Amino acid sequence: MSQEVRYYQNYDQDFAATRRQDFKIPANYQWVHKNIFYRFFASLLYLVVIVINLIYMKLVAHVSIKNRRVLRQSKGGYYIYSNHTLLFGDVVNPFCINFPKHPYIICSPSNLGIPVLGKLLPMAGALPIPDNLHDMAKFSKAVSYRINQGNAIIIYPEEHLWPFYTKIRPLHEAAFHYPIKTKAPVYVATTTYQKSRFYKKPKITIYLDGPFTVDQNLSRKDAQTKLQTEVEKAMQSRAKLSTYEFISYQKRS
Repeated sequence: MSQEVRYYQNYDQDFAATRRQDFKIPANYQWVHKNIFYRFFASLLYLVVIVINLIYMKLVAHVSIKNRRVLRQSKGGYYIYSNHTLLFGDVVNPFCINFPKHPYIICSPSNLGIPVLGKLLPMAGALPIPDNLHDMAKFSKAVSYRINQGNAIIIYPEEHLWPFYTKIRPLHEAAFHYPIKTKAPVYVATTTYQKSRFYKKPKITIYLDGPFTVDQNLSRKDAQTKLQTEVEKAMQSRAKLSTYEFISYQKRS
């Protein structure tokens, strides 16, 4: 069976673009809901996603998690940076990886435009990034609120989805300002791929590393750059453990 080849122009290309890439967050959008009924149904959805994730990880995608014990070093909230290579897995895997902490995933507003599922994502824990400065303040407060609650904030600094990609693309610097503000510890989750003996799609192994902390002796800019370098180095080191290229990505000349 021939290997699938996908061609790209640059690293800003997205191979899983939704039909509503121009979806805008409503003017009255709320990142944190304190309504008792909303929170009740959000709790039920959290349990449903946990069950779905367990089935997906064990019976569908054959996912294993290595070094999960490092997360126990942080009693409060923390950030997890990860490479973005699974369409469904990058949405649900954080729920089992971080259990019993609730994961809140920073994402593009276009995800909320997905038919049916898009309306459930905020209730499950999606934190869409606004496109204006006024809403950015409310968004930043929501991120800090979830961290202070002791939850996990999930960030995909590559931004764009490249299914089953085995290398690490450039990480966007803007994705690293969150820990500088809240001082919460940072972990890295790197998804790698190995050939399966029984299935067409590769076996998935997710490696966890950390914690990495914000250097208080540096300026905000330098501390952000240092954190980005440490996260990128950890990802690149783990990415070398991918031994099977299910899809080949080639730059179009």
